[in-house]
Amino acid sequence: MSLFGEFTIPAEKLALQYTLEELPEMVIEIERVVATDEFLTPYFWASGGDLEEFEAISESDPTVHNLRRLDDFERSTLFRADWTENIETIVYAYTQVGATILEATGQYDEWNLCMRFDEHGDLHEFQHYCDEQEIPFQLTRLHELTQPRTGSQYGLTAKQYDALVTAYEMEYFSSGDMTLADVAAELDITPQSLSKLLHRAYQTLVEQTLVVNSQ
Repeated sequence: MSLFGEFTIPAEKLALQYTLEELPEMVIEIERVVATDEFLTPYFWASGGDLEEFEAISESDPTVHNLRRLDDFERSTLFRADWTENIETIVYAYTQVGATILEATGQYDEWNLCMRFDEHGDLHEFQHYCDEQEIPFQLTRLHELTQPRTGSQYGLTAKQYDALVTAYEMEYFSSGDMTLADVAAELDITPQSLSKLLHRAYQTLVEQTLVVNSQ
């Protein structure tokens, strides 16, 4: 049975630590990841800071190479880069354990990750590896998928599901009186973050229902 683990890892144990130290207001949100034995190449959103400064500082950051700006949307920008240092934990989780990163958000002091493991043994193997390598991480939440009721059967992450359901329950979709800021305040996130969560959730639902079912 699949397990979903939420972890925090100190920023210095993952890539972009130097850049994030210089730009404490910057927030990095991973969109998707391609992993090999040598490199981790994520697509990620950067927001909350000066993007020109972010690009300039990252050029001298030894933990990343080949940073490329791909798209600009509202107040966030999509990048991709090769992460070259401090990525042993994630590469091992991908290539050896077969875990999947569902969400990852980084700021100046720590990274928050949500990962899916196929079974308990995979999680224990990952924890054992981190202990052996003296990689500090804190497990903040662990839960199983006992039945398809959280939206994961449609490819939604827990945060995307919560955003959609909360917006629905607050009548955001049906009432002109409810704003994005109102729903964001209920979820204790920024309107910008909520907008991105809903956008990704809409895309996933269409891909997993309308598009798939019409083939």
